[in-house]
Amino acid sequence: MPHSSEDKKRAITRLRRIKGQADALERAIEAGADCAPLLQQIVAMRGATNGLMAEVMQSHLRETFGAGANRAVGGAGGDHDDGVEGVMKILRTYLK
Repeated sequence: MPHSSEDKKRAITRLRRIKGQADALERAIEAGADCAPLLQQIVAMRGATNGLMAEVMQSHLRETFGAGANRAVGGAGGDHDDGVEGVMKILRTYLK
């Protein structure tokens, strides 16, 4: 779970958006919508879900391995921050 209150607020906002997308998809299916609009809605939900996953993982990595965690054990923080950014770049690429 995201650690900072700002991260939590962003996660909740994204979750509400995803819930809205799921509700709209359900209504479209019940109304007998064509496949193309349904697929577009599913793709949008996938993008929103992947974005949420990336945010939660980034928050966790920063909390666990970021500058604050490194300073707590007497380190400088810079190398860990670069490492977190590197991992997040890989995750964002994977989630696309």
